[in-house]
Amino acid sequence: MRYQWLDQYCLSKKGATKDFKAEWEVTRYLIGGKMFVMVGGDQNNKPIITVKCEPSFGTMLRGQYPDIVPGYYMNKDHWNSVYIDGSVPDEVLKEMLDMSYELVLNSLSKKMIKEIIGS
Repeated sequence: MRYQWLDQYCLSKKGATKDFKAEWEVTRYLIGGKMFVMVGGDQNNKPIITVKCEPSFGTMLRGQYPDIVPGYYMNKDHWNSVYIDGSVPDEVLKEMLDMSYELVLNSLSKKMIKEIIGS
């Protein structure tokens, strides 16, 4: 599988946790109880990684990479799915993961952000 570094990369983020949601058959990475990455399959069981992005950035990436599509079973403006067996470079996926983490982190309360990142 491509992106073998994904698990370690996601869990290296401050406050990140991981769970498996059996009814969806997906692994989720969470910050403050909110999901920032989901790893599972699409309607054809093709493996995907779904992340949150700024809408304009996500649209730009979809135009650039055929293996980045609107988020499967998610809000199509904010979420994007990356086919694991595709050709999206590691650096691009890492940028997407970083953005997703930051967007979800910044959606939390100031108190929770302070608890997660300190100071």
